[in-house]
Amino acid sequence: MFSFDLQHTDPNSKARAGLIQTAHGSIATPIFMPVGTVGTVKAVHQHELRDDILAQIILGNTYHLYLRPGLDVLRSAGGLHRFMGWERPILTDSGGYQVYSLSGTRKIAEQGVTFASHIDGSKHVFTPEYVMDIQRVIGADIIMAFDECPPYPSDYQYARNSMELTHRWLQRCIQRFDETQGLYGYEQTLFPIVQGSTYDDLRIASAETIAAAGRPGNAIGGLSVGEPEEELYRFTEMVCDILPKDKPRYLMGVGTPVNVLEAIALGVDMFDCVLPTRNARHGMLYTAEGILNIKNNKWKDDHSPIDENSTSPTSRYHSKAYLRHLIHSGEILGAKIASLHNLSFFLWLVGEARAHIIAGDFLHWKNGMVEQLKRRI
Repeated sequence: MFSFDLQHTDPNSKARAGLIQTAHGSIATPIFMPVGTVGTVKAVHQHELRDDILAQIILGNTYHLYLRPGLDVLRSAGGLHRFMGWERPILTDSGGYQVYSLSGTRKIAEQGVTFASHIDGSKHVFTPEYVMDIQRVIGADIIMAFDECPPYPSDYQYARNSMELTHRWLQRCIQRFDETQGLYGYEQTLFPIVQGSTYDDLRIASAETIAAAGRPGNAIGGLSVGEPEEELYRFTEMVCDILPKDKPRYLMGVGTPVNVLEAIALGVDMFDCVLPTRNARHGMLYTAEGILNIKNNKWKDDHSPIDENSTSPTSRYHSKAYLRHLIHSGEILGAKIASLHNLSFFLWLVGEARAHIIAGDFLHWKNGMVEQLKRRI
């Protein structure tokens, strides 16, 4: 059921517009995926994701879903789609990044990773094979290979050893994936992940290895972990130039609106990041005119819409003053309204990028938009 149709390329950049087909529907690229770590995009209901934000795909996380609600619950529900009432595509991260973030309570070995739960301290082991089994139970349309995400900065030898371990784990993931079947009557698709830290030769070697694996899509990991922004773009372009043009490219964990547009120009098709909802809960809003801190006193008596140009009814209906009041008061509704706004904006942004790629004027539009997006309102 999985396919990717590359429909348009921008004549003045490496930007692409395509269409991914999965068992749970199609995804027009470039696309941003709201992060639903534990089976929920924080503060946002599924019908709002579908009807207000117009999300085409969301992301879940293997590590978190494994711990809560657990595999028995997910299996008895018939997978994550049915458990959370989401009928559109889902992608699951393998948990590699979360294990990386548990640096004080995990041990990496050839067999896999032993770690302590952040919830109760209980010990668990993730192997490449078991991560494939877990993602079979979760039932996402697109699942990720188990990888090690090296910290930034990493010395060369550590980064090389980590990359080579990721490549060996990939072969084990592929073997387990190919010898098993989905549990719920539809096809799942495995994406491998490029690593290599911030070393040119390692990134090139990893991209070539992942391309040679011949899977239907590919991901770029280990970026946006603290490296300078220019390095993010340089390595993204380097890897995109190697990964197959006829398969979707997913830049993991990226990023700001500016990051997303610049990476689209370099040939990336898919993005995810917690930033829109996390920053929303702290009162930071993204608009086409720039970044707005709704906590500022200047909005206290501003009864104009949060963003009258937004595609979201929520952003046009509520005022800046009202949202500021809710955020300052710690009301749950404030986090909800702000999250809806930011997610709507990110989905609008990639939709506009797609439209301009198809129209052939993406680069000109992107350059002007980037300048606006950097402004503080």
